Amino acid sequence: MFPSILIVDDEPSILQSLQGLLADEGFEVSTASNGYEALKHIEQDSPDLVLLDIWMPGIDGIETLKEIKKNNPFIQVIIITGHGTVETAVKATKLGAFDLIEKPLSFDKIVVSINNALNFRRLEEENKYLRKKTIEKHSISGECGAVQQLKQQIAAVAPSDSWVLIKGENGTGKELVARTIHQLSGRSSNPLVDVNCAAIPEELIESELFGHEKGAFAGALAKKRGKFELANDGTIFFDEIADMSLKTQAKILRVLQEKQFQRVGGSRTLTVNVRVLAATNKNLEQEIEAGSFREDLYYRLNVVPIEVPPLRQRSEDIDRLCEIFLQESAKKNRTAQKVLAPDALKMLMNYPWPGNVRELKNLIERLVIMVAKPAIAGKIFRCHIILKPAVSPAPRPSSCSGSTASRRPRSHLRRSICGASWKPMTTISPTLPNRLAWNAATCTSV
Repeated sequence: MFPSILIVDDEPSILQSLQGLLADEGFEVSTASNGYEALKHIEQDSPDLVLLDIWMPGIDGIETLKEIKKNNPFIQVIIITGHGTVETAVKATKLGAFDLIEKPLSFDKIVVSINNALNFRRLEEENKYLRKKTIEKHSISGECGAVQQLKQQIAAVAPSDSWVLIKGENGTGKELVARTIHQLSGRSSNPLVDVNCAAIPEELIESELFGHEKGAFAGALAKKRGKFELANDGTIFFDEIADMSLKTQAKILRVLQEKQFQRVGGSRTLTVNVRVLAATNKNLEQEIEAGSFREDLYYRLNVVPIEVPPLRQRSEDIDRLCEIFLQESAKKNRTAQKVLAPDALKMLMNYPWPGNVRELKNLIERLVIMVAKPAIAGKIFRCHIILKPAVSPAPRPSSCSGSTASRRPRSHLRRSICGASWKPMTTISPTLPNRLAWNAATCTSV
């Protein structure tokens, strides 16, 4: 399919000559003699590009350009004019024109400008498609009530500019929630800058967050922009905010309040406009009582709290999650996609998943690599999930030479372990998470 071009000009000679030359170049060409006719044509059959004259009777080219960009922002518009001025060019560019070409027209220049505009439109469409795929990739999978409530909260808060505090256990997907909020926000075209508060050394935190000037300290060989500066007009995400030291908490609190800072070794005050998202796996109220987290920072961040449910509270989603992880692992490792046997799925749904979704994903990837059979049976999982015995281990035997246990050969101990029967922990305490039953002998048959 050839690109379609609409030529809008009140001079019939220009319409005829451009139409013939562009048709010879392989474009589908249509014409309009004024702005009204052009807008009507665009409404009926949207072209890929418009060549638009400025000086026309009735509605002029600038007003026509406004209407085109208002209703069809992805249509590329090239202005052609015989009375071009710097003011006209600036105004047309601000309204979204791709280029401005003065009369008398150079056909070669027109063709180059048209090809550049069409390539730019193609890149815009690719970017739009990739953004959509990114949102789908980072979408939260699951249909249980807890996940539906989480999705509703994200949909409600994302379009706003409010700060969000994301709470949840390790491996529940707090970073995924943060990325989804950013992608659905009005700042999605600007960067999302993440700060791993637990990974940055205390002596480097100021340089990482605020940047530094050349020569600010030993090793500062060039100017560096900090996380806040990189996130300007976008979103900054503080992951594991509770692991940040009190000294650093005081510094970022000042920046969050005033939205101003200075680079390390600099004297110029920089102003930033950022949306703040923060995540933690700790109870910040308890951290405040323990004196390890600032109360004023907590209230500054806790504008909209979102709780990410653990996997054990959404066991009905495990089937869907396993299907996704099996597909991803097979694609990543270039292997045939495997399936879960019914007993395996039942076992996974009964397991408490202390590592949450991350633990499930890693387990599936490991089994896709290690298991040769196309179907993953339940007995295989028993050897790959860390389980605890139902009874307390026997007291450690004495190391004295007179101990009976110390004189037993290792083969006897190995037979004793393999013959042991392992059961759920519910007999110990009802408050402990239920564990899968395991028989050590099954591992030898896998």
